[in-house]
Amino acid sequence: MAKLTKTERRQALHRALAENPFLTDEELADRFSVSIPTIRLDRGVLGIPELRERTKAVAHSVYPNLRTLGDEELIGQLTDLVVGQYACSELQITEDMVLEKARVARGHHLFAQANSLASALVNDDIALTGSAQLRFMRLVRQDERVEMQGRVQLRQGNQYEIAISGWVQGQQVFQGQWKMFGFQRRKET
Repeated sequence: MAKLTKTERRQALHRALAENPFLTDEELADRFSVSIPTIRLDRGVLGIPELRERTKAVAHSVYPNLRTLGDEELIGQLTDLVVGQYACSELQITEDMVLEKARVARGHHLFAQANSLASALVNDDIALTGSAQLRFMRLVRQDERVEMQGRVQLRQGNQYEIAISGWVQGQQVFQGQWKMFGFQRRKET
């Protein structure tokens, strides 16, 4: 990519963060071949908050639609949700999530992210996992961010079939098929 002028870079930065508000300053610096302080300055000039504030803003707009899970039950950050249709989440792999010697993510963290995403898609008060078939396609390392995408493929009554895939920087690392069951909460008399 040719070197952008300051104005072009700021416009491109604004577009990139509009498409994906979870990009870190480090990722943006790499993308635009500038320093992290330059990205921070550009964000400041454009009035774009830091990642933590952008994450909160997205979460506040998405979480009110979440019926089946409490905020603390969701693994990863929910980034998009249309209940009964599709959902997306992101999970930053931290040191406490990896195998000590290999420095790769433990599979149960990726499963938990995908399973909670499947639960979020169920358009009922309670969601239970009936079965899951999954495949890990490559190792996920510490400090990588896993983007999960889930889509309801079929709904029959209270049964949902959901496809979920996970990606790290555009490379697929995980795929699975979930059968979920939804139930309405009993009204107490």
